[in-house]
Amino acid sequence: MDTTVMPPDATDKLIPGSARVELTSTEGDPVKPNSRFKITAGENMSKFRQVTGCMRSNALTILSVLGVLSGGILAVILRYARDGRYTQREIAYVMFPGDLFLRMLKALIIPLIVSSLISAIGSLDLKMSGKIGARAVAYYMSTTCCAVVLGIILATSIRPGKGGNVDEISRPTQGARPTTTPDLLMDLVRNLFPPNLIQACIAQYKTVLVPPTDEQFLAAMNATEGPINKTAIPLSEWRMKYEIEPSTNILGLVVFALVLGITLGKMGPKGKPLLDLFSCLSEAFMIITSWVIHLSPIGVLFLVTAQMLEMESFEVIVGQLGMYFLTVMLGLFTHGFIVLTSMYFLITKRMPFQFIGNMAEALATAFATSSSTATVPVALACLEDKNGIDPRVTRFVMPIGATINMDGTALYEAVAALFIAQVRGVSLTLGNIIAISITSTAASIGAAGIPQAGLVTMVMVLDTVGLPAEDVTLILAVDWFLDRFRTFTNVLGDSLGAGIVNHLSKKDLSEMPPPQQFVTIPPMANPDDFTIEMEKELNGMAVTTAERSQPAEDVWQSTSMDGDEKQRLNGKETLC
Repeated sequence: MDTTVMPPDATDKLIPGSARVELTSTEGDPVKPNSRFKITAGENMSKFRQVTGCMRSNALTILSVLGVLSGGILAVILRYARDGRYTQREIAYVMFPGDLFLRMLKALIIPLIVSSLISAIGSLDLKMSGKIGARAVAYYMSTTCCAVVLGIILATSIRPGKGGNVDEISRPTQGARPTTTPDLLMDLVRNLFPPNLIQACIAQYKTVLVPPTDEQFLAAMNATEGPINKTAIPLSEWRMKYEIEPSTNILGLVVFALVLGITLGKMGPKGKPLLDLFSCLSEAFMIITSWVIHLSPIGVLFLVTAQMLEMESFEVIVGQLGMYFLTVMLGLFTHGFIVLTSMYFLITKRMPFQFIGNMAEALATAFATSSSTATVPVALACLEDKNGIDPRVTRFVMPIGATINMDGTALYEAVAALFIAQVRGVSLTLGNIIAISITSTAASIGAAGIPQAGLVTMVMVLDTVGLPAEDVTLILAVDWFLDRFRTFTNVLGDSLGAGIVNHLSKKDLSEMPPPQQFVTIPPMANPDDFTIEMEKELNGMAVTTAERSQPAEDVWQSTSMDGDEKQRLNGKETLC
């Protein structure tokens, strides 16, 4: 990498002791946007300053992780500080700061996902979009299938429901919504094509089955010889009613953004003004996201505390549903930290630990919010700013991944179906197990990133093997807690997938000319003697250059800008 430093014009001033350099490759090509580099003060930077600088740059990550741990500790202290349970109002007071943080994140979901997808796809040609999309979908399908197979292997070998009794497991009073597999699948496809985009931002379509009326019940009794109850009438004979559910139709918005992005890309210069608008919107919402992220330690702390206070009892996790809980946790840990990390290492030839460490803020947010889509803004910032992933990849892959890539949910549904069958003493054939694997994969795609959506799609999995839909209530007691770890695994899988797709697409993306990238070097303690060290990734190799021994005051870079294109610094540090 080469840098050229020249005296400034009379009208162009920099901060005393600072320099502005253009980053170029040895071939003279401009550096790709968001390339990773670091600038240090050479030998003049003491070890203490290096340590404190590292702590400052990772302070938010450390505080976010501490927020999760502190929230759990605070919840345990508050629960055992008094004999009775906390009231709903008291929990709401504890939840309030976390609720504000969650509302801010949710407000960014729709504009960020739509603008990011459109700008990312529109900036690529159709062939490039197809390559990146195919790699992403291939990764999603392979990891989801691995998660389902892993869940089935663990559930059949550990047998968490063996010896259990349905009557011994406490159930919540609410039952599962009656539905059928065809209705769920048709609703999923219908929501891909919303008739009203404004309505899709706040609601989605669903089919509701209406219980038989008294007249239908009497007619069914007369048609049979013995007494029956209403539940004996097949769901397929219940009357269908269509409702609009107050929930964001994220699947429909993603499909719309994909189509519009491809259209703008094909329009060429005619579509560039609108594409520039969405690109500007995407950048603006990323800046707002960076502001909201600074509230994550406080928001995460109170979200975790409130959710653990709301829990019925810790004894349920280690008691009645202890083996089921441990089986799911073992599966999520194995899939997240062994299967996914191994895939990342084998494909990219890099250890994944630093990559995962840089995603700590997003993973902590995923655990606290229990929503993959709410974590997208934070995950995008971590991937681009800390892991140096190309924005054209992250803003294409992450919104889609948060919608259809649900590894944790797929594993959980496979284990839950087998657990319920074991508790009921139902023997499942190989065909049943294959049916569970297929429907768990399909159901995980339908769980569109909203908290506990897996419970609704779980009904489809149970219906496939003939288990009662109301048996979903058997696992409700621990579902809220497992939902956080499922979301953690989902976001981890999406993030590693973005890294893998970026690695596989690096050569293709390098063929597209990136804009110039500039960086301002801050003032040094001793401007007469320091070293500029820049480290970045260029064509798969780490390149480091150390240059400069002249005084840094009033230094200007060589540049091709002329006339009105030059920018005055006006005594301020500037990044162009």
